[in-house]
Amino acid sequence: MALHVLFATAELTPLARVGGLAEAAGGLVRSLQAQGVKVTVVLPDYSALELANETEVDIVVPAWAEPTRARRGQIGDLDDVVLIDRPGIARPHPYVEPSTGEGWPDNDWRFMYFSAAVASLATSLTPDVIHLNDWHSAAALGFLSSPPPTLLTIHTLGYQGQCDPAWLNRLPHEPWRFAWYDSCNPLLGAIRSADRVVAVSPNYAAEIVEPEGGMGIHEDLARRGGELVGIRNGIDTSIWNPLTDSHLTQTYGIDTVDAGKRVAREELAHEFGWDADSDVILGVVTRLVDQKGIDFITGLGPYLEGLRAKIVLLGSGQAELAADIDTLAENYAGRVAAVTDRYDEPLAHRIFAGSDLFLMPSRFEPCGLAQMQAMAYGTPPVATRVGGLVDTIIDADRHRTTGTGFLTETNDFAGFVDALHRAVRAIRLSSQRRLIQRRAMETDWSWEGPARAHIDLYKEILDEASG
Repeated sequence: MALHVLFATAELTPLARVGGLAEAAGGLVRSLQAQGVKVTVVLPDYSALELANETEVDIVVPAWAEPTRARRGQIGDLDDVVLIDRPGIARPHPYVEPSTGEGWPDNDWRFMYFSAAVASLATSLTPDVIHLNDWHSAAALGFLSSPPPTLLTIHTLGYQGQCDPAWLNRLPHEPWRFAWYDSCNPLLGAIRSADRVVAVSPNYAAEIVEPEGGMGIHEDLARRGGELVGIRNGIDTSIWNPLTDSHLTQTYGIDTVDAGKRVAREELAHEFGWDADSDVILGVVTRLVDQKGIDFITGLGPYLEGLRAKIVLLGSGQAELAADIDTLAENYAGRVAAVTDRYDEPLAHRIFAGSDLFLMPSRFEPCGLAQMQAMAYGTPPVATRVGGLVDTIIDADRHRTTGTGFLTETNDFAGFVDALHRAVRAIRLSSQRRLIQRRAMETDWSWEGPARAHIDLYKEILDEASG
C-alpha cells in the first residue's frame, strides 16, 4: 500500500502563490506523487477553486471556531486536494491587504482555524504521516492528542505566527509547547512537538541553531539535535528549462547556450528600450521585502556606469521598497528598468534567460529558488554567503574548476560590490563564462533527490512510531 502523507500548506503553486513556499510545496508534492506517494494536499480555499470529482468532507472544529466546509477532489496534476473554507479565509491575498502591504488583522484566527481543520482531517483520513509547512499549519499539533508521525518544514523562521497568549487556552493538547514569553508561537510549538524538523537547506539548518540566525528560538532548535535535518529544495525543471521554455523565442541547452542567450539578451534589452550593447545585464527577480537586500540593489546606481552594467528588476511586495526601486529607475533611466507592481512569470523567464548575471543579495535565505532557476538558464548568480545560497552556489574564484557563481566574502554592501566586480570581470572572458555556465546547467536542480530524502524521513519516523 502506498505511503499516505497529509500535506498542509498555506501556499502551493499554481493554486495560491506568494513566494518560495508555494514553489517548494508544489515541487515537492508533485515529485512525491511521481515516486508513488499518496499525497493529500490541504490548503485554505482563498478563491473558490474548482475541483474535479468534488465531494464534501466533514470537519470537526473546536467550539470557538465558526462552521466550515471542506471540499475534496482533484485539480490539474494534483491527485487529492482538500480546500478548507470558512467566513474570512477567502481573500485577494493570502496574508496581507494588497493596497497597504499590512497583514490582515485576523490572520491568527484564519490560520489557527486552518490548523484545527488540518487536525480534524488527520483524525478522519488517518494518514501515515502529517507534513506541516511553516506556522500557518503548525498549531495542528496543539489540537491532536495522539498525532500520527509528523514532519515540520521550516521554509523561513522570519514568520512564526506569534499571537495573543489567549490562544494557549484554546489549544487542548500540551499548550505549554506553544508558549513563548508573552505570546502564543505556533511555529515554536510544532518545532517542540514534531518528530522531525526540516530546514530547507543544510546550511540553513546549521545557521538557525545559532543566535544570529535563530530568530530568538535557536535554543529550542538546537535541542532537537539530529532530529533537525537540512534538505535542499529543488525547482520544477519542467517549467524552468531553457530547452523547452515556451516563453523564449529561441530555446537553448548546454551546447547552444551562447546563441540562445544572445537572442534572449537582445530581446530583453529591446523590451526595455535599450540597445543590445556590450553592457552587462544584471537580472533581479525577487519579492520586495527587507530579507532580499533590496537596499543593496538600490545602492548600486552610482556603480553601474563604471561597471558598464544595466539592471532589469521584476518584483512586488512592500510599497516603500517598490518606491525605492522606482526612484532608482528614474534616477538611472538609461541603466535601470523595473517592474514593481506585479509578478509576471513570462517576464521572469525572459530575465533569467536574457541576463548575463543574476543578483541575489539576501540578508538571510533559507534555501532560495531564483539562484537555481538562474543557473538552469546559464546565468551565474552573484549572492551573499548565507543559507541555501552556500549550498547551491560554488564561488568561481575560490574554486576555479567547479565554480558556478559568485559569493560575497563579507555579507555587507562592500562585500556585495566586490563580488559583483569579480563576476563582471569573469563573464567578460568568454572561455571562463562558458565553463561557469556549463557547470551550473549540468547540475541536477530537480525535486527528485530532495523528494527521495523526504520519503526516507517519512519511513524513518514511521519505523520509530511502530517500535
